[in-house]
Order: sequence, then C-alpha cells, then structure tokens
Amino acid sequence: MSTTPIRVLIADGQPIVLEGLRAVLNRQPSIEVVAEAADGIEAIDKCVSLDPDVVLMDVKLPKVDGLTVLRSVQTRAPRSKVILFASGEHKDDFVEAMKLGCCGILLKDSATSLIEKSIVKVHAGEIWLDSTTTAAVIRQFASPTEFPAAHANGKPNRERAQLSQREREIIILISQGYKNKEIAEKMFITEQTVKNHLHNVFDKLGVSDRLELALYAIHNSLHVKP
Repeated sequence: MSTTPIRVLIADGQPIVLEGLRAVLNRQPSIEVVAEAADGIEAIDKCVSLDPDVVLMDVKLPKVDGLTVLRSVQTRAPRSKVILFASGEHKDDFVEAMKLGCCGILLKDSATSLIEKSIVKVHAGEIWLDSTTTAAVIRQFASPTEFPAAHANGKPNRERAQLSQREREIIILISQGYKNKEIAEKMFITEQTVKNHLHNVFDKLGVSDRLELALYAIHNSLHVKP
C-alpha cells in the first residue's frame, strides 16, 4: 500500500476557514497541504503550477468563483480532482458543479472527520456526496428540463436489467439520498443485506457508485414507484 500522502490544495476567501482546514488536514498523515489560495485566480495559478492530487475549495471564491475555477482546472490541470466546500444555501450550484466534473461536494457544517474521508475517497476515484447533497443533486437531475429522455411520453424504460422488487425499493431510497443504515432500518433488513443488494444492482446496471446509480435510475424512471 502506498504511503505517499495525498497532495491537497485548499482555497477559501476567509482566512479563518483556511486556517481551520489547514489545522485539520495537517493532523492527517495521509494528507499533505501543498498550497493555499485566498481567491479564484490564485487557486487556478497554483493548480497549474503544483498539480495537486485534490483541490478542496469554496464554491464562492473572491475574484473568480468556484465554478469558473473548476472549468479552468478541468482543462489546465485535469489530473487534479476537485471537491467543492459549500454552504447548504448553494444547492443550485451543486448540479452545475457535477456536470463540470466536480468529484465531490462537502458541506461546511460537516464533521471534521468527513473532510479527510472525502479527500481519501475522491483521490481513490470515488464520488463524494453526503445524503443532503445527494438529495439536492438528484432532485435537480430529476427535472424534465435536465433529463427529458427520462420523462419522454411518461413511459419508464425498465428493460435494461432484470431487477428484483427489493432491489427496486433500494434504488428508490438511494435516489432519495438515504444511507445504507437508514435503508436497512426502513426495510427491516440488515445493513450487510443492503450492501449485498447494492453490489448486485451495481453489477446488473454497470454502475460503480451511488451517484451513478441514482442518475441511471432517473434516466430510466427507476427512482419512483411504478
């Protein structure tokens, strides 16, 4: 297993937030803060020059906002994976960020333990969304204007895979942003059983994570009860 720390750039317009993030991340042996940026222009310049593994940045940066920085990073530092550090009132930016290639959204009121976890997960190639942000993203992606094919003629497309009733129920709950433990409680089954069902669903549908599953469900009208 590699012991090389994950190289992280943090960007936020508030010095106190940068200081807090630095303090939290510097306690993690798996992470190295290689640079800080106080505005969008500085964030872009440092991404290009330092090529960090992960960028954790505020969605509302001074001078150049986070979404513009994200667009620039995608073209000028494509190896860097971006996590947006956002407040709950910025939900309208979440979908646009995911469309632009953002790999994760971390709410500013999240527990500090989730900061390291989100960075590790995103660095490993996964998408990071908690239940709140997942639900916000899914609601917007469910709009007919976002995915008209999912709503065409009002007829769902369920012919791509043979899913059991239990699997369909789990897909609906995943699309609503529920976690495995919450799904287990709602369905009166064990958390391990939920994980087993999800493994089978991922395999049947050819998706690799919960967000892909939720988006597939919306495309094919599997996010609502028949």
